[in-house]
This record gives sequence, structure tokens and C-alpha cells, in this order.
Amino acid sequence: MTKRLATGLAVCVLLLGAALFARAADPLSGTWAGDWGPSASDRNPVTVELKWDGKTLSGTVNPGEKGVPLEKASFDPKTNALRFEAHAKNRRGEALEYKVEGKLEKDTITGTWDHGTRKGDFKITKK
Repeated sequence: MTKRLATGLAVCVLLLGAALFARAADPLSGTWAGDWGPSASDRNPVTVELKWDGKTLSGTVNPGEKGVPLEKASFDPKTNALRFEAHAKNRRGEALEYKVEGKLEKDTITGTWDHGTRKGDFKITKK
């Protein structure tokens, strides 16, 4: 019985270690939620799905029927810096080109965005 228990514990430790290594090896993939806006009093909720395969960053802002795919997305694992563009439409149907730059620290990405003359910041946390 002790041998089975020891084997079971060893398997659990290995599986937990593999899961922690996978998370450390891929700090970006998953769902991120938070807010963005031009000021502290003007905020908008945002959800971002990210996928990092070790070379290519892809994803969607506000996934779903009106989701906006990331374009020209990049991540530098040495500096934890990421950049992407997203093309959306405002409520009047006018095209908007967002440029986003951020930095990953633990389970949070903070940074700046702009489209034309409008600028602001954002903060998203991994769910």
C-alpha cells in the first residue's frame, strides 16, 4: 500500500510540475480581462484572448460575434513587451485603427493605445 501511495504522489508531483512549466513557458495564452480608456474616469471593459506559440502572437479583442482580430501582433519574451494593431468600427460605422503597446508583468499586462488623435491606457489581468 505504501508503494502505491508513493507512486501516486510521484505522479501527482510530476503532473503539477508539468502544468507549472507549461504556464511558465507560455505566459500569454489564455483569457485576459480588464479595462481601457482615455482617462481614469472614462473606462471601458475589455476581454482579450491571446495565443502565443513561442514565435507568433495571435488573438482577438472582445471575442464573440463582434470580436476584433489582432493584426501585426508581436511579443518579445526577453523584455515581455507586446504590440499589436486592431481594426474596428465605432458606433457610427467609421473605421478605427488601434495601435497597442504593453508589457507583461506576472499575470498583468499594462500599456497604452491610440487611434488617431485619441490616446489612453489599459490594464488587463489573466483569468
